[in-house]
Amino acid sequence: MKKFTFSLLMLGCMSYAVHAQQNNWHLIKDRIVTPWAEKVDPNAPLPEYPRPQLVRENNWKNLNGLWSYAITPASQDKPAKYEGSILVPFAVESALSGVGRTVGKDSLLWYNTNISIPATMKGKEILLHFGAVDWQTEVFVNGKSAGKHEGGFDPFSINITPLLRSGAKQEITVRVWDPTDDGPQPRGKQVKKPEGIWYTPVTGIWQTVWLEAVPKTYIAATKNTPDIDHHTISVSANVTGAQGGDLVKVEVLDGGNVVATQEVAPTATAVLTLQNEKLWSTTHPFLYDLKLTLIRKNKAVDVVKSYFAMRKISMAPDQNGIQRMMLNNQFVFQYGPLDQGWWPDGLYTAPTYEAMVYDIDQLQKMGFNMIRKHIKLEPATYYAYCDKKGMLLWQDMPSGDLGNGWENRPGVLDRGTDQNRSPESEGYYRKEWNAIMDAAYNFPCIVVWTPFNEAWGQFKTIEITEWTMKKDPSRLVNSASGGNFYETGHIIDLHNYPHPAMPRPDLFGKKQVLVLGEFGGLGLPLDGHTWQGNKNWGYQSFKNSEEMFRKYKTFTDRLAELIPLGLSAAVYTQTTDVEGEVNGFMTYDRKVEKFPVQQLGEQNRKLYQVKVK
Repeated sequence: MKKFTFSLLMLGCMSYAVHAQQNNWHLIKDRIVTPWAEKVDPNAPLPEYPRPQLVRENNWKNLNGLWSYAITPASQDKPAKYEGSILVPFAVESALSGVGRTVGKDSLLWYNTNISIPATMKGKEILLHFGAVDWQTEVFVNGKSAGKHEGGFDPFSINITPLLRSGAKQEITVRVWDPTDDGPQPRGKQVKKPEGIWYTPVTGIWQTVWLEAVPKTYIAATKNTPDIDHHTISVSANVTGAQGGDLVKVEVLDGGNVVATQEVAPTATAVLTLQNEKLWSTTHPFLYDLKLTLIRKNKAVDVVKSYFAMRKISMAPDQNGIQRMMLNNQFVFQYGPLDQGWWPDGLYTAPTYEAMVYDIDQLQKMGFNMIRKHIKLEPATYYAYCDKKGMLLWQDMPSGDLGNGWENRPGVLDRGTDQNRSPESEGYYRKEWNAIMDAAYNFPCIVVWTPFNEAWGQFKTIEITEWTMKKDPSRLVNSASGGNFYETGHIIDLHNYPHPAMPRPDLFGKKQVLVLGEFGGLGLPLDGHTWQGNKNWGYQSFKNSEEMFRKYKTFTDRLAELIPLGLSAAVYTQTTDVEGEVNGFMTYDRKVEKFPVQQLGEQNRKLYQVKVK
């Protein structure tokens, strides 16, 4: 009898211990992590204001932190109970989530938390913002559906005011379904069975969740387009709930000084002329401040702050008739890494803001003036930092619904056939590409849009490219980076590993800018800093840093020869190791720089000095 009682007691203790463990967050350390992982505060992860292009001061609340979670069969309406705690905004598969579990197409991921609305927000409209949730999301407030969203990369917002109840606590529940590569939706490099260049699934919330209080009539978004040739900045506002007689006052500030102002109707575009404007460039990234005030009967109804830059990206022929990529009407050779934006501890999500900007700072020290953001959209804070630092960005559309063959040989570009995607698949692509371009439009650092990469899900190339060009004529469009090529878009983009090469100027250079969209990929695995045992690879492997740097130097020497022949830009693979890939300038955990940074910087900066006729 005593034994039975003791066993029951032990069972009860074990059950309590398991329950306690489930509800206490801890970093999962079964793989490598970055130095910033230990700095993550589970009470306030990623506390920074998440929308630097549209700021309302003192009217927001960060909801990141510990939420309850459950994983249920896809057929289940709601969880019978929640299984433990998950740290938002880290994907459920990540170490920083504290969960580290996969979900898949046959299951649903549920989140639940109780929040309070600050007294300062009472009497206003309450918006619930999600930076990104992968993939299909339904949000419930106090048990009632508040809204749905499909898209794994673009931000979305829901006005939850009608569903709020009296009292201190409001219940927020989020249901997510994500089929990863079992579905036709854009999903980037995620696969259910990671290997090679394909990585771990990312399911659920992976960017900041936050509340914002706004008036019934408010500025929901802005669109800022610079024109340095006419010395103007065009600003339009998307106003929710506008009334007749409302005005939007637009002010441009240089420091604290107003240098231009104009009032227009909410449906109109303000076009402001700047005297002796200061241009934004890679060496002098000047940003103007922007203030928009919504006015009704001479009273300010809403005020938002933003910024913009006066810069131009274009193409023009050189003296030999070869098209060149121009920044502010001057040829600037663009050189940077392929950047996946992945983290061993957070997957899609950097552990901290400090970690996120570390990559950008390191790349500048390494002498790069451009980043190709590969198959992923980053948080707005990432692009804002690139704006501040003068780092050029090429923005890829995350791929999905892969298929199609393609062929690519040095100096020769072969056109394949477009993939036949279903109407559902096409619809997902078009909707998200449109949303991504809208979300990232105002960031001056972005100078190139890339709809397709290496024929991954490439379809209706000419139609998609021309639509992209029409939607944003202020940037260049790289129709198909290393993929199936058509005579459309501004850029012809060759991928060639490992050695540098370029598209033939005599065949392509008169109509399109010539770029080397991927090359390099030199591999160096370092013990203690790899994601997985010995299953690592690069396009060419080396035993030590010195040997690899000597090889790299031959690459930059070759680039210096190609630039006068017509090469406008090059992209080296890649910023860091990623899972099984060991071809980064840094290890995946960011703890080791494989190349001497100062020497690398000196070598790379020589490319910007190459003379072009």
